[in-house]
Amino acid sequence: MTDSLQQKVAPSESTINSKQRIWAIVGASSGNLVEWFDFYVYSFFSLYFAHVFFPAGDTTTQLLQTAGVFAAGFLMRPIGGWLFGYIADRHGRKNSMLISVCMMCLGSLVIACLPGYGEIGVAAPVILLLARMFQGLSVGGEYGTSATYMSEVALEGRKGFYASFQYVTLIGGQLLAVLTVVVLQQILSDEELRSWGWRIPFFLGAVLAVVALWLRRSLNETSEKKNREHKDAGSVMGLLRNHSRAFLKVLGFTAGGSLSFYTFTTYMQKYLVNTAGMDARSASGLMTAALFVFMLIQPIVGALSDKIGRRSSMMIFGAGAAICTVPILMMLQNVQSGWAAFALIMLALIITSFYTAISGILKAEMFPPEVRALGVGLSYAVANAIFGGSAEYVALLLKKEGIETSFFWYVSAMGALAFVISLMLHRKGKGIAL
Repeated sequence: MTDSLQQKVAPSESTINSKQRIWAIVGASSGNLVEWFDFYVYSFFSLYFAHVFFPAGDTTTQLLQTAGVFAAGFLMRPIGGWLFGYIADRHGRKNSMLISVCMMCLGSLVIACLPGYGEIGVAAPVILLLARMFQGLSVGGEYGTSATYMSEVALEGRKGFYASFQYVTLIGGQLLAVLTVVVLQQILSDEELRSWGWRIPFFLGAVLAVVALWLRRSLNETSEKKNREHKDAGSVMGLLRNHSRAFLKVLGFTAGGSLSFYTFTTYMQKYLVNTAGMDARSASGLMTAALFVFMLIQPIVGALSDKIGRRSSMMIFGAGAAICTVPILMMLQNVQSGWAAFALIMLALIITSFYTAISGILKAEMFPPEVRALGVGLSYAVANAIFGGSAEYVALLLKKEGIETSFFWYVSAMGALAFVISLMLHRKGKGIAL
């Protein structure tokens, strides 16, 4: 770190240094909340605007078209992981985070103001697709850079605790998106939501992005000039040539972690309705409560990792996911009580927390400063897009084919892979020291 940053965030017990460190964590994680709020608002409100951007047809076709645009944004994440990893390692973490949140702001504004198919024809869905790809690029770059920054600014001995706030804001963004849906459904009629109300959350996302931009402008840079000028800084070839083992390890346990995360968060609401036969409103309420508790336990598990080590935390996640996933999902198939369903889902989310709370810091600790943001961002984006992004599609496809339980074993197997990789980690849970 630079001398100026070391003076400001050195491991001192002074009040001002503590405040600066907390402010840096808030600033870095604020963009994470905004990015995920914007990304999920699209999914949650697609029911109300699908008819605006696509030609008249049946609702299912329109929703499939909007889902396709959503998937395109997901596929842009690996490119975003590479692009913003390069910027962060070559030109600084702060610059990368500022550009990322600006791009998300622009994407939200474009969608909020975009005329429909009736006004500008085929240009409407094309521009919508471009805006979502723009946002996907931004989200893909946000994780690696913010994880790197938070790992570098956090106090030694409490890095797990501080870094856990990345997933606090990530889950918080999803919850805020759900809350926005609930509030607008209460104050606006269905007709108003379909006519113009769906634009409100995208305007809100743009405003939140401006707030995050303001917070991030005051952040200190954590990368040193000598590292930014290193010949391998931000280089994919340098990353793969010198750190391929670390890269593959991160790919492996991120695949298991992302699949588990998306299975028990994004997909779980549909699973409760389609498989367990739960009422849609009850499932929404249950998952909102579960996600809220899931968000609150991240710092607890992060602090625990500072005591027991990242390796031990990852072993708990891997073993827990491998052993418990199949029984949990099978019991949820025939669950009769809402409280029983909540307990089972929380068990799965607590196990997943041993990955989510430390995923950013663990990945950052496995790469040297000159390729850290690139190593974290690219490996995460690739594994997340392939395994996390496909979780719902794979689950529904296997259910359609009459072999739904195969998905349970798939998630379990990826948890086992994460456990095997955790055995290869340094005893202290690090690839290299920060």
